[in-house]
Amino acid sequence: MPGWAPSSVRRGGGGSRVEAPVTVRGYLLCVFAAFGGILFGYDSGYINGVLGMNYVKLEFGHPGSIDPSAYQGHLYATREKSLITSILSAGTFFGALFAGSLADWVGRRATIIAGCAVFSLGVVLQVAATTVALLVPGRLIAGIGVGFVSAIIILYMSEVAPKSVRGAIVSGYQFCITIGLLLAAVVDQSTSTRMDTTSYRIPMGLQWLWALILGVGLFLLPESPRWYVKKDRLEEAAKALATLRGQPADSPYIKDELAELVANYRHEAHMQTGWADCFRGGWKPSGNLRRVVLGMALQMMQQWTGVNFIFYYGTTFFTQVGIKNAFLISMITTAVNVGSTPISFWTIEKLGRRTLLIYGAIGMLVCEFIIAIVGTVAEGSQAAGYCLIIFTCIYIFFFASTWGPAAWVVIGEIFPLPIRAKGVALATASNWFWNFVIGFITPYMVDADYGNMRTKVFFVWGATCTLCVVFAWLLVPETKGLSLEQVDRMLEQTTPRNSSKWEPTFSYADEDAKTGPGRASGVEHLEHSHV
Repeated sequence: MPGWAPSSVRRGGGGSRVEAPVTVRGYLLCVFAAFGGILFGYDSGYINGVLGMNYVKLEFGHPGSIDPSAYQGHLYATREKSLITSILSAGTFFGALFAGSLADWVGRRATIIAGCAVFSLGVVLQVAATTVALLVPGRLIAGIGVGFVSAIIILYMSEVAPKSVRGAIVSGYQFCITIGLLLAAVVDQSTSTRMDTTSYRIPMGLQWLWALILGVGLFLLPESPRWYVKKDRLEEAAKALATLRGQPADSPYIKDELAELVANYRHEAHMQTGWADCFRGGWKPSGNLRRVVLGMALQMMQQWTGVNFIFYYGTTFFTQVGIKNAFLISMITTAVNVGSTPISFWTIEKLGRRTLLIYGAIGMLVCEFIIAIVGTVAEGSQAAGYCLIIFTCIYIFFFASTWGPAAWVVIGEIFPLPIRAKGVALATASNWFWNFVIGFITPYMVDADYGNMRTKVFFVWGATCTLCVVFAWLLVPETKGLSLEQVDRMLEQTTPRNSSKWEPTFSYADEDAKTGPGRASGVEHLEHSHV
């Protein structure tokens, strides 16, 4: 494995010959799709600063507010702030579910491009908005497009990436999310003092640029080879693999990897691919239900870490608890998010997904309980303010280097091919459902005229992060260093707590050769076509 790429390996000889050496070009081709994270992160993050702008409070708010964050007595109602922020997640929930079927029908790449088009329509409505009544539908439609992208980008990257660097490549998606959040914070900061519509229209309009780059760029990338195999279009699968691996289509590497994909799909061909089939098999190791529940629960737990409370409401929350320069503090927290995520490129392959999830949650819960305790004992003091800022940054460090990327990596790896698109869609929809719930209820928890919890809200996030530790320890398997096909077999043969010790000793292509016509039956016509 080249030194420039973080990689993971497992002992065991079965299947070790089926992938070509990773080239820089092939690596970058797989990584480009991660750009979709910028669209996701920017769209999620810009609203944090926009809601804190004085002109926006005048334009969209109502007079008569006594809230300390109001401007000249103008502020939107708690229900409006809640709806504006959370409606994006409602759109992404439905977009992700619909994308699961669309990705199986027209392909992974085409679905992502369609998502960029839908998203662009939502951006137009947001930029045109001067009232909450138009801003909310714009964010809802943009959310549907983000749902397409967020669900299928993970699926696409997991299917095209070489197994030895798959974790690092999919982690690049989370890294791009953090870049999007940082860009949103920087743009918000630069326009926050404007007292005209450009204060919010510039941040909103820039969203379209990210969709344009992603949509156009994907025209230059190949479709997922695994989707071609599912559609029995093996020559196109070979060409796609050749492009992604930097090898000629008749290379032994390409033939061996394609043979493994074909043999695995044949092994799973008896499985149905409808939505109802995602919930068949019960809780036994090979059951689809078990994997779907794991994926959905993992994404739920990622939201229960509470980190989006900071990214959605950080600016207004810091103002409410008396922190000066709230825009600057929000920009610092997003910078920590960006700087910490690349650590996972190495650790997710060397330490593994399961390890990061367990110890990351422990780090977060410690920070959250410290913030809550100090903020309660010394409320309003300078010490409490410094504690909030410092430990929020450490808390974000733990999230960005562990749960942020690892949760996305795992859901891209645990589903069998026949239901993979729908399984990833369900897991992503779970992320957005809980994203919506947390985004909707949080203002009611912390606003002065409702819960007024202030820093006590971190007791809630500390408790939920404790649940994350228990969940990861009991239920999350270790999938590093395995092909997607080997992950299938590992999940059938071992338990999550013993999964890191499992070693691949087989390949589906070899098993197919022992029981039938074998490798030739899957790719024989490709070999003949090159004679």
